[in-house]
Order: sequence, then structure tokens, then C-alpha cells
Amino acid sequence: MYLGKGVRIFLKEQAKERFLDLKNGNDKESKSIFNSIERIKEVLKNNPQYGDPIKKELIPRELQQLGIGNLYRIELSNYWRMLYTLEGTETEISVFVLKILNHKEYNQLFGYKN
Repeated sequence: MYLGKGVRIFLKEQAKERFLDLKNGNDKESKSIFNSIERIKEVLKNNPQYGDPIKKELIPRELQQLGIGNLYRIELSNYWRMLYTLEGTETEISVFVLKILNHKEYNQLFGYKN
């Protein structure tokens, strides 16, 4: 519950695929990132606005074209990032995890140079 509203978390396309890859990974890094995501999911259930908000003008065009008007970033272990958006009704807040990215993918998405 957050502000008297239920909170539900959904993993969308790329995020869902990456989450499953990490879950099934046998290496130490995959397990570390997967556990980090699991911890963050619990945090988001109590505070969906936990992540760092991204200014509207900095939201990547790829996500703007999907109609994303608000975007949050959370840092995961091993310099990975999770991007999510919020939608809500009078009774419920939906957290849509859009992307789970390594550092290089994150930089490419936002147009940062290495």
C-alpha cells in the first residue's frame, strides 16, 4: 500500500525477457542483479516513487514514442539500471518496469558517450 492505494508491479517486454535471463543465469553477476531487482520490487510496493525521476525532456525518444510521460531510474548492483513508469487510478498504482539495462545499454539509450 502506498498512500492508501494498492501497488502492482508489471515487467514489460524487454524487462521481462532480461529478468528471466537473469533469473536463469548461473553466473555470480546474474544472481547478484536478479537479487537486486527482487529487493527493489519490494521497495517499490511500499514507495513507487522511490527511483530517481528523469526530466521529461531527457526521456529517450524511443520511450516518448510509446507515450511514456514519466520515467524513473533505479540503480541496481554491478552498475545496471532499471527504468520504470507509473500509472494510477483512484485505488491502485501500477508500476511498469520498461527496461533492465547494463551500463553500456543505458548510456546508448540516453545518448551518453562512454
